[in-house]
Amino acid sequence: MKRKILLPTDFSKNAWHAINYGIELYKSDRCDFYILNVFSATSNIVDSLINMEPGSEMYETAKLNSENGLAKVLDMIAFRNHKNPKHNFKTISTFNNVVEAIKNIIEEKDIEMIIMGTKGETNYRKAVFGSTAINTMEKVRNCPVIVVPEFGKQNLPKEIVFPTSYKTHLKRRELNYLIELAENCKASIRILHVSEEDRLDKNQLNNKKLLEEYFENIDYSFHTLSPAKVHTAISCFVESRESDMVAFINKKHLFFRSMLTRPLVKEIGYFSKVPILVMHDLRN
Repeated sequence: MKRKILLPTDFSKNAWHAINYGIELYKSDRCDFYILNVFSATSNIVDSLINMEPGSEMYETAKLNSENGLAKVLDMIAFRNHKNPKHNFKTISTFNNVVEAIKNIIEEKDIEMIIMGTKGETNYRKAVFGSTAINTMEKVRNCPVIVVPEFGKQNLPKEIVFPTSYKTHLKRRELNYLIELAENCKASIRILHVSEEDRLDKNQLNNKKLLEEYFENIDYSFHTLSPAKVHTAISCFVESRESDMVAFINKKHLFFRSMLTRPLVKEIGYFSKVPILVMHDLRN
């Protein structure tokens, strides 16, 4: 059975980097890659929705630019000698809000993974994560997403850091993408707990035991760091070990917005260098 992977692009360097990362990540799998560009006439999508109608000069010009851009991406993929017989590339050009377009394509094409850049051409230079990436991580709840930094590694992940408080009872199906990714890449999982207490309570111990069962066929280990800001602790851990990816279960609305919108790169350090896999608590 073919995988169906969505690759949103705004034709930025970061989006191109993410496309190549996705191709490399699934190089051994039969895949349909859907390369999506969402166009509008202006940067203000509300103005575009009001003023742009199919057939108008403004709409048709934006549509043509989108289609030409996607054709160029296909040419670049071919030029890079991506001749994997297992891979098939399809382009989609649509007029919409980006997040709504992504949601629609996920449902229409039964997409199983989104792979995108951390930010596009128009995002603030010092911000590590742009608004589109953060909105996708927060609001697209029915599909996991891998967000790839502009200057991140292209190699397959060999060590994935999975932060947890052990306070939430996670179901195996919520971790399926992480488990499958680790198995496919022969990667280890480092389970990181930023400790706020001297010892785990009974509930936390039970949840930790469940993770042992879920990861039984994978190389995994448990790690604990003393109290610190969570994002700082994760960043230090990842950087010290030169890990290749961080995986989160997004349980809390606006978690990534509060964590990743700080303009100073040093605040979130290594998140600017490694891809992030975001899965979702299926009860939310």
